[in-house]
Amino acid sequence: MNNIMLCSATIGFVISLVTYGFGVWLHDKTKLDIMNPLLISIALTIVILLVCKVDYKSYNDSAKYLSYLLTPATVCLAIPLYKQMALLKKNFRAILIGVLSGCFTSMGSVLIMSKLFRLSHADYVTLLPKSITTAIGMGVSEELGGVVTISVAVIIVTGIIGNVIAVGMSKLLSIKSPIARGLMCGTSAHAIGTAKAMQMGEIEGAMSSLAIVVSGLMTVILASFFAMLG
Repeated sequence: MNNIMLCSATIGFVISLVTYGFGVWLHDKTKLDIMNPLLISIALTIVILLVCKVDYKSYNDSAKYLSYLLTPATVCLAIPLYKQMALLKKNFRAILIGVLSGCFTSMGSVLIMSKLFRLSHADYVTLLPKSITTAIGMGVSEELGGVVTISVAVIIVTGIIGNVIAVGMSKLLSIKSPIARGLMCGTSAHAIGTAKAMQMGEIEGAMSSLAIVVSGLMTVILASFFAMLG
C-alpha cells in the first residue's frame, strides 16, 4: 500500500524529468531549434497522460514540486549578469530603452489583438503578462483578474516560440550586436528565451538575464495602466 502511494506521489515528477531529459537528448542529436526540449516534454507528457489515463490533478499534485525551483532558478540568472557588469554600465541607457520598448510592444500588441478579436476583459488581462517569466506573470494575471492557468500556458508557449525563432529572427533582421540579441530574447521570451541566449553567447545570456528582471518589473508597473485600456 505504501509503495502504491509513493508511486502515485512521484509519478508526475518522474514523467516531467524523463520527458524533458528525452527532449534535451533529441535536441542535441538533431541540432534543430524546433526540437525544443520543453516543447518535446509537453507533447510527450500529454500523450503519456492520455494513454495511461492519468488525470491532471494526480499528475499536478506530484509534479508541482518542480515549480518551487522556478524562483531560485530565475535568481541564478544573476550570475552571468554579474560577470558582464562593466558592459551593463557602459550601455545602460540603450539597454533600458530597448527593454522598455519591448514591454510596450508586447502589451500594446495584446491590446490591439484584444480589440481586433473582441476579447473579454478577463481574456485580455490574462494575455498581458505573456512575455515575462512565469513567477512574475502568475502574480500579475491574478492581480488583474485574469485566468492564471491560461496565463501560465500562454507564457510557456510564448517562451517556446521565442526560443525556436530567436536565431532565425536575428539573421533575418541582421541583428549582430550580442547585447541586442540578448535583450530580444529576454524581453520577448523570458527564461526560455534566455536559455537560447546563453547558447548564443555569454554576453547574450547576461543581457537576456537582465531583460527578464527589468521587463518583469516594468510589466508589473505598466500592466495596471494597460488593463484599464482593454
